[in-house]
Amino acid sequence: MGLGQLLDLGVALALAAAVGLDQEIRGKDAGLRTNTLVGLASAVFVELSKYGFADVPNAHQADPSRVAAQIVSGIGFIGAGIIFVQRGSVHGLTTAAAVWLTAAVGAAAGAGLILLATVATLAYLFTIVALTPVVRAIERARAEGVLDRLRSKPRGMRSP
Repeated sequence: MGLGQLLDLGVALALAAAVGLDQEIRGKDAGLRTNTLVGLASAVFVELSKYGFADVPNAHQADPSRVAAQIVSGIGFIGAGIIFVQRGSVHGLTTAAAVWLTAAVGAAAGAGLILLATVATLAYLFTIVALTPVVRAIERARAEGVLDRLRSKPRGMRSP
């Protein structure tokens, strides 16, 4: 294992832990440990794909992108387990999306795309921190009927 691989895994670990810490603070089921492990595992899979088959005959014909595709499928399975419906309401979508993003961050770090992994993590934090108050304001307005009043026609207006 080279220094570059250790750096890639360290970045994946740190960035995935950042996402996981946020999820843990918010009390989500998939928190610090889950997200950290997902990001780290994704990085290991990508490192394996890049370097693990050098001694295999015709390895130059292998397609390392297949591993990334399988990470997406596998995380989709985990995400489906996080999402549940209760009394007609869907819960866990954002948590499942966070786990999916953590896998992508880990895969990017494992591929040596540290800037991409870092920007994706910062974009996650922006989305969760900056957009959560916007979503809550929309939910309050919906509950108060404000959105319905905005969508309805003003009095005195005729339908065509």
